[in-house]
Amino acid sequence: MRTAPVVAIGALATLLPALTPAAAAAGPRAGTTATTVSTGTTATAVSTTVSTTVDALERYTRQKPHWNRCGAETPADLECATVKVPLDYSRPGGRTLDVAVSRTKATSSQDRRGVLLLNPGGPGGSGLDMPVWLAPELPDEVKKRYDLVGFDPRGVGRSAPVSCDLNGDELNWQRPYKAATFDRDVRWAETVAAKCRARNGAVLPHLTTRNTARDMDVIRAVLGERRISYLGYSYGTYLGAVYTQMFPRRTDRFVLDSAVDPERIWRGMIQVWAEGAEPAFTRWATWTAARDETYALGRTPAEVRARFWALVARADREPIVLDGTALTGDDIRAGRPMFFDVAYAAETVARLRDAAAGRTPSSSGRATPPAPVPPSFIPAGTGAGTGTGTGTGTGVGTGTGASTGIATGTSAGAVPADNMDAAFWSVVCADTRAWPRDPERYRRDAIRDKARYPLYGDFASHIKPCAFWGHGSEPATRVNNSVGALILQNEWDSQTPLVSGQGLRRAMKGARMVTVLGGQGHGVYGMKSCADATATAYLTTGRLPAADTVCRTPAAGAGHSLRLPLPTPQLLPGGKDRF
Repeated sequence: MRTAPVVAIGALATLLPALTPAAAAAGPRAGTTATTVSTGTTATAVSTTVSTTVDALERYTRQKPHWNRCGAETPADLECATVKVPLDYSRPGGRTLDVAVSRTKATSSQDRRGVLLLNPGGPGGSGLDMPVWLAPELPDEVKKRYDLVGFDPRGVGRSAPVSCDLNGDELNWQRPYKAATFDRDVRWAETVAAKCRARNGAVLPHLTTRNTARDMDVIRAVLGERRISYLGYSYGTYLGAVYTQMFPRRTDRFVLDSAVDPERIWRGMIQVWAEGAEPAFTRWATWTAARDETYALGRTPAEVRARFWALVARADREPIVLDGTALTGDDIRAGRPMFFDVAYAAETVARLRDAAAGRTPSSSGRATPPAPVPPSFIPAGTGAGTGTGTGTGTGVGTGTGASTGIATGTSAGAVPADNMDAAFWSVVCADTRAWPRDPERYRRDAIRDKARYPLYGDFASHIKPCAFWGHGSEPATRVNNSVGALILQNEWDSQTPLVSGQGLRRAMKGARMVTVLGGQGHGVYGMKSCADATATAYLTTGRLPAADTVCRTPAAGAGHSLRLPLPTPQLLPGGKDRF
């Protein structure tokens, strides 16, 4: 049985590097310093710092959370509490934030191992109800061993949510490059940054992945755990990787699903959407040509590609009205995630052809929202709605623009409607100082990349609000460690393409990677994938595969869809994208 003082001392040793963010920017030094300090082998001056640090952090690490039912409409076994964390870990005596945390307890006290912390992605995704919607997808062996713990990261949902008061046009962040609109797009990016700064100026530098990782470690300490296990999707893989870098001795079993390449954060991760779309488009054209009797889009890949680009050109001359929405050629190109689902893309392009010819297209059977959704690494086709007024769907709502039905005591009333957008830009702009500051750089890159990647290159490389954002409190984290972890990756993932997962594997040398050959979509574990058994074995036994491996999901399991609890990018009409 652990005692609170032991937990607190261990947590303080781990969190010590967080008190000097600039010095702790390099992750390995963070973990090493913590270990050295806890063993008392440093100089006297550092020992004095330790004493001060202990005093400063005890108020956080020795909290006693007050668990209550999350809400009248939530399952009785879902409990919620709040955990206080410092806004600025280098000044732990200063302003604090409330982080909303939830849990469902392990189903077997005898088999319980610890906690499985969960993150759905984003940045900006709410994870508070994740224990509820993920539980049906997890095997009983996992639920026996772990409390499932969700949380809203700082700035998100019920954890001191940020807002920039963005209007409809300001929420429309996917902007193709055009010489005639370039100056207007620059003003848009500058306006978004200025509004966010005016509303949240003192907070913005501290809304970073590194600080969220520190918050995770406070949660660990408050829950009385010496180490945590973790399941993170999409952006959550980067958050998990940063935690392993900063707190390697606190890392237990980490599953990183649909992975972000830490060397590409964050402009490069948006640009990889364009890079990854081209092979997906080529694959789609080949697949569709082999089914000309069904779709009548061409008997060869070249004919299929020509038909698609002819529709784009036609829509640029005169918008094509599909499902009541007038689509330009740029709107069609922005629907690039659809090409990772070959059957859906073929069906959609055939419907566009019929609409352009004045024929009534057959119903697609898939709802498509008419308005922008926030940027994120969460994929198309997850089918989740949030009540923001900016998207539709059939999955679990998270309350990014309305009440979640979860009462945590962190705030009253609705979460700001633009919270997910505001949180997204806050993190991707503050995490790294690599964003170019010269608008002309974005112009040149957009022109270059439209030629390289015709589907989406100019969208990806065009100007973003980060060009005008202030620096975050620390430089980016360099992930480079030998911590054990399991990386899961579909071959055809629209939001974190295969090359991105391979990038995380290079950075995490102690990890193992399972690639699902032929796997379509974003999210692997819980989708009845061939990788599920490996992930379950790792979470329940701690055994990683001896080497990186590949598997192929049978066709019968390919249609199962994990519904990540976030608004989805519509494919068409209006194709707005997200991580």
